Amino acid sequence: MPMNTADNMLLLLEIGTEDLPARFLPSAMQQLKENTGRIFREYYIPFTDIKTYGTPRRVAVVADGIPLMQKDRTKEIFGPSRKVAFDEKGNPAKAAEGFARSLGIPVENLVVKSKEKGEYVAAVIEEKGAQVKEILPEVLKKIVFSIHLPKAMRWGSGSIRFARPIRWLMALFNNEAVSFEIEGIQSGNLTRGHRFLSPASFQMKEIMSYKSLLANNYVIVDPEERKRTILKKIERILEPFEESIVEDEDLLETVINLVEYPVPVAATFSAGYLNLPEELLITVMKGHQKYFAVKNRDGDITNHFIVVSNTSENNAETVRAGAERVIRARFEDARFYFEEDGKKPLAERVDDLKKVTFQEGLGSLYEKTERLVAIAGYLGDKILPSKKDILVRAARLAKTDLVTGVVREFPELQGVMGRHYALRDGEDEAVAAALEEQYLPAHSGGRLPQSDAGSLLSIADKTDSIAAFFSLGLIPSGSEDPFALRRQALGVTAVMLDRGFGVTVKDLVHKTLETLRIKELQEVEGRVLKFFENRVENVLSGKGYPFDIIQAVIPLSLHIPLKNIEERIRAIEKFKENAGYNDFLTAIKRVNNIIPGKPVPVVKEGLLIEEPEKTLKENLDSLKSDFGKFLAEGSFHDAINILPVLTAPINNFFDKVLVMDKREEIRLNRLSLLNEIWKVVSTVADFSKLSSV
Repeated sequence: MPMNTADNMLLLLEIGTEDLPARFLPSAMQQLKENTGRIFREYYIPFTDIKTYGTPRRVAVVADGIPLMQKDRTKEIFGPSRKVAFDEKGNPAKAAEGFARSLGIPVENLVVKSKEKGEYVAAVIEEKGAQVKEILPEVLKKIVFSIHLPKAMRWGSGSIRFARPIRWLMALFNNEAVSFEIEGIQSGNLTRGHRFLSPASFQMKEIMSYKSLLANNYVIVDPEERKRTILKKIERILEPFEESIVEDEDLLETVINLVEYPVPVAATFSAGYLNLPEELLITVMKGHQKYFAVKNRDGDITNHFIVVSNTSENNAETVRAGAERVIRARFEDARFYFEEDGKKPLAERVDDLKKVTFQEGLGSLYEKTERLVAIAGYLGDKILPSKKDILVRAARLAKTDLVTGVVREFPELQGVMGRHYALRDGEDEAVAAALEEQYLPAHSGGRLPQSDAGSLLSIADKTDSIAAFFSLGLIPSGSEDPFALRRQALGVTAVMLDRGFGVTVKDLVHKTLETLRIKELQEVEGRVLKFFENRVENVLSGKGYPFDIIQAVIPLSLHIPLKNIEERIRAIEKFKENAGYNDFLTAIKRVNNIIPGKPVPVVKEGLLIEEPEKTLKENLDSLKSDFGKFLAEGSFHDAINILPVLTAPINNFFDKVLVMDKREEIRLNRLSLLNEIWKVVSTVADFSKLSSV
């Protein structure tokens, strides 16, 4: 902690509670830090640093660099307009006098200041800062009330709401207790240690001793220190076995926030359970008990595991025995489900899907399966004809593991168990892999499918869900997205970009909506496509591409394979290095600015009467052949690089030819020529969205 000097006061606030859920603690600490800074600024209290701490029974904040006095400040308070405040001779009117009287200042102290809508009278008031210790009770109460966590509750006869009942409040400024009261709980300099190992209250006399004094009472208040303690002790425990825990940051964070005094203990289970799939073993240990699985040097799961207790080392044997007893029972349940599932192959479970509702209004999982088979068949014909049978078979079995005992008990193993069961049933390895990969990526930036069949099944499954929910009007709005449709659309986009499949989003969505057999197909299709377009834009932005280039290619993103979008972006980035880029951009934007927004007839060469327009047409015709060939070959850099040949002819045309000729047929023909130029060029990008360099 920082030193406490005359110019560097410390403030400590600790909110003691009943045990907070582990998932609440990071948010509580983050809010406490942000809100403390915000409220200090509101009250003109400077600070140099804010540090937060937390355990299941407390959240605390230590602020450094707090002065004894608030900052002095100047406030401007605006009143009526100048016209209303003063008469024609410039004397104060009743409006000005009333305004000054309401503020307790002489009317002659008012000044005139300009605002957006005119001139107004204003009062400039100098306020001296108060002593910080005098306003701290109000400030600290506001900080406590500013923390909002899910599922807040009331307790006793009180009216305040908090995630769990508040049991004590400790507040010190410059090592002196700050007194305030919330719902009968009086703040002071008392805190509490570990619930069982040091339950008595004790005084905190120095803020600098906060962490060490709590540590003496079996509370490691800093989550980062608890993390280091857990990892260091686990490493020491497993070192003789040459083993290590299976890395899992989510589990580690949960465990950190479950204990105040972490004591890792190594335990063992029967090696016979290692015959179960390791994902099942890990899930049982993590999901139900928050135990760490252990692996050997080869990365294989061993029959050791780690439990992190919230008690002293003296209780290690009791903790170990209890953990081994509990895990044995859990593994027995898992083995029972796994063996029962093996009595019925996945292929025989397809009809069972008729009994499971996918979503009200969208039928059963069996009906979703039928749609997946149809979409998979379409994608197989278009992209993977040699492996279409594998893809269709995977689509047929895709949801069958959802009606198995293991997945009903452990939903997070959907797909994973499908792979295991498919291999046990003798299905093709590619089919088995696809059953697991259909759910990838599981989150934004997550692991992508590695097989073609798995990638296409992932695309089909996610697109079907998006289209199906949109057809019911269940569309994400604001921060609400209960069916995770945004994440699924991002997943489709990421997979299509990664695998480079030659299918467009528009064709994929259209085929998917056809399988739903809905009446308002075009209307729903438009909404789904716009939804996908926004997700594509998000993905491209996340990859760090320039904003103007993304805007230039986004209109094409639904109508060409996404793999071509990134290639276009890279080609445009390279084109910006071309010496002729800025001149071409200026010229082509002149074209875009004048072309009509409605259809025009094709160019008639007989109506091209001026030499510059003839030359422009000749250059365009000459360019079109090579330009089209390069585009067809996917050579976007070559295609874009030849565009500057049009720069001089375009400029010469505008300089010497009157586009808006009085003769209608000449005028329309010249607009048609410009429209044809834009139509050709915009097949690679919307150059009107690009910026100069």
